[in-house]
Amino acid sequence: MSRSHRLAAVASAALLGFGWISPAQAQTTVQWWHSMGGALGEWVNDLAKDFNASQTEVRIVPTFKGSYDESMTAAIAAFRAGNAPHILQVFEVGTATMMASKGAIVPVAQVMKDAGLSFDPAAYVPAVAGYYTAPNGQMLSFPFNSSTPVFHYNKDAFKAAGLDPEKPPKTWPEVALAAGKLKAAGHKCPFTTSWQSWTQLESFSAWHNVEYATKRNGFNGLDTRMAITTPLHQRHIENLANMAQQGLFVYKGRNNSADATFVSGECAMTTGSSALYGAVKRNAKFAGGIGALPYYPDVPGAPQNTVIGGASLWVMAGKKADEYKGVALFFKYLSLPEVQAKSHQETGYLPITTAAFGITEKSGFYKQNPGTDVSVTQMIRKTTDKSRGIRLGNFLQIRTIIDEELEQVWAGKRSAKDGLEAIKKRADVELEKFEKANKG
Repeated sequence: MSRSHRLAAVASAALLGFGWISPAQAQTTVQWWHSMGGALGEWVNDLAKDFNASQTEVRIVPTFKGSYDESMTAAIAAFRAGNAPHILQVFEVGTATMMASKGAIVPVAQVMKDAGLSFDPAAYVPAVAGYYTAPNGQMLSFPFNSSTPVFHYNKDAFKAAGLDPEKPPKTWPEVALAAGKLKAAGHKCPFTTSWQSWTQLESFSAWHNVEYATKRNGFNGLDTRMAITTPLHQRHIENLANMAQQGLFVYKGRNNSADATFVSGECAMTTGSSALYGAVKRNAKFAGGIGALPYYPDVPGAPQNTVIGGASLWVMAGKKADEYKGVALFFKYLSLPEVQAKSHQETGYLPITTAAFGITEKSGFYKQNPGTDVSVTQMIRKTTDKSRGIRLGNFLQIRTIIDEELEQVWAGKRSAKDGLEAIKKRADVELEKFEKANKG
C-alpha cells in the first residue's frame, strides 16, 4: 500500500468515527479556491485527491485562481454575485480585510462546532493559531500553508571565506562581521534580504518582543498606528544602511526577488522565507545552511518568536448546512498528524500542529535535513502580546510604502530615522482610512 493510500485509509477510519457519515448519502461538492501554482499546486491537488479517496460523502474541488490578490478580488466579486466558493485561501496580509468583511465569512471554529467535530486550537502551533484567532478566543480561519523568516547561508562560501560552515551568525553584529569576511574573499553580494518589511520590521519586532504597531499590533482595535520609530528600529535600519554603503548588504528588489540571487550563489547570505529551503535543495549548486533569524543580544527578551507568512483557509458565508459539514470534514482531515507531517516535509511549510512536528522529529527528517527544524523552533515558543503577529488593515499598501521608503534609505538618499518617520506618517494615513471605512 502506497503512503498516500495509507493516509487515505487512516483518514477514512478517523473520519468515519465521528458517526455522521453514511454511504447512502448523496455526495456533497465543496469548492476550494487557492493561489498555489507549480509544484505547490500539485501538492494542493494531491491533498484534495487523497481526501476524496478517504471517504464517499464529500468531494473537494480545488481551483487555481491566480495570485493571492487576484483570488481575493475574485472571491469578493463572487460573494456579491451569490456564487462564492466554500473555501478561500487568503494570505496573512489579507487577514484584517477578511475579518472586516462582515457577513462574508463564517469562523472556522463555528463551522467545526456546528458539524459536531472536535476542534482544539491548543493542538496548533501557538504562533500560528494565535494569528488567526479573534480577541474573544474564537479561531476565525484554518491555518494552511504557514512559513516564517529564517537565515539562509551558503556553506561553501563560508568555508572559502574562513568562516565555520556549521555555525551561522546568531546576532546582527555577527552578520556584519561575516559579511566583511565574505566581501574580503571576493563576494560582491555578501548579504541580501527578501520581503524586507516582513523580515526587517515585522518579524524583527516580534523576534525582539517589541511592538510593530500599537493596540497589540492591531489585534486589539482598528485604531492601531505604526510603532516603528523606536531607537531599536532606528538602530537596526541604520546598521543595514551602513552595511549597504560598505557593499556588505546589497538590496535586490521587492518581495522575493532576492531569493533567486541566493539560490544562484550570487549572494552568500539572506533572510527570507523558510519555504526557500525547497528551491535551494532542488536547484542550488552549493551546500545550503539554515540558521535562526539574527537578533541584538543586548535587547531584553530577545529572541522571542517570529511571525508567520503564508496563508489560511477562510469559509465563505451563505452555504448549506451539509456543505459546511463537508468543509469541516476536510479541515479535520488536513489536521491529521500524518497528513500534516507529510505536507511539512514535502513543501518546507510549517507543520500547523505540534503533533505533526513530533512525528517529523521522530522520523529523523530533521537530522537527515539539517536546519529544516529552525522555522519550527522559532514558532513553537509561547507568544506574547507583542509577538503574536501583526493584523493591520490596508496592509498591502503599507508594505508598498515601506518598500518605497527603505529603498531611499538603502540608496543613501534618506537617513534611517527620516525613513522610518516617513513610513509611520504615510502608513498611519492608510490605517486611519481603514478604521473609518470599517467602524460600526
